[in-house]
Amino acid sequence: MTAGTSQPFDQIVFAGGGNRCWWQAGWWDTVAPELHLRPRVIAAISAGAATACMVYAHDSQQTMAYYRQVLSGNKRNAYWGNLLRNERVFPHYGIYRTALLSIFGDGRLAHLQQAPEIRIGVAHIPRWSGPRLAVAAGLLAYNIDKHVLKTLHPRLGRKLGFRPEFVRAQDCGSPEQLADLLLQSASTPPFTPVLRREGRAVLDGGLVDNVPVDALDATPGNVLVLVTRLYPRPRRFVMQSGGQRRLYLQPSQRVPISSWDYTRPDAMTHAYDLGRRDGETFLREWPSILNTELKSGA
Repeated sequence: MTAGTSQPFDQIVFAGGGNRCWWQAGWWDTVAPELHLRPRVIAAISAGAATACMVYAHDSQQTMAYYRQVLSGNKRNAYWGNLLRNERVFPHYGIYRTALLSIFGDGRLAHLQQAPEIRIGVAHIPRWSGPRLAVAAGLLAYNIDKHVLKTLHPRLGRKLGFRPEFVRAQDCGSPEQLADLLLQSASTPPFTPVLRREGRAVLDGGLVDNVPVDALDATPGNVLVLVTRLYPRPRRFVMQSGGQRRLYLQPSQRVPISSWDYTRPDAMTHAYDLGRRDGETFLREWPSILNTELKSGA
């Protein structure tokens, strides 16, 4: 198989990760044109979902320029004095929603109709819990999975009763509907309020699984999984699932930005540039990847 002759990946996963997802954008902008990547399905969570939509509907450089301009006036991630004025302490929700409306406005939403099917995940809270308790329980389970167990595909959230739902980006009829869906997928109090979908409270889809392989079709083929943080595994590895060969890619180093840091737009560029460098490495290694790892599933 050579670039341009057939699709190397039938489906692709964009993991969540907040600002770390700029790494995905840099990787994609480097690799996708060279390998003519055109997956049939993209499964995505939180900022990974926004990134997947952006690379088809907008331009990464223009989006970063937008953030540089907007965030130049934001000096803090928390404005505690706003508590006395009964105003929002964390600026992230307002900034992010305005950015999404800008990115997918001016007719750009129509570009997604020609894109692969993008499945965006949200997490419905447990039936036994109210929103505030669910936030505490979900974040505790997430951090145990992330920092203690270092699990690639966590299950604690599911055991607590969080349930996933995946909604197609293409079913959103307006930039406002897409922005609402992406914000629901990224709902992470206190940075955002608890959001509701069709009257039911939802939280960040990563509380079920930040690497949403469960949203993939079960059809055989090669699947690319772009994660955004480092796991105690090789930088690149293959996992078999039925007839699928899932190629997981990790950044070559820790992505140099915090998930919810809205004070350092320059760090977004650093994350993007790391993705580009990792993408260049991937292209150099692609013949070996294709003929060994993806061929044998090793």
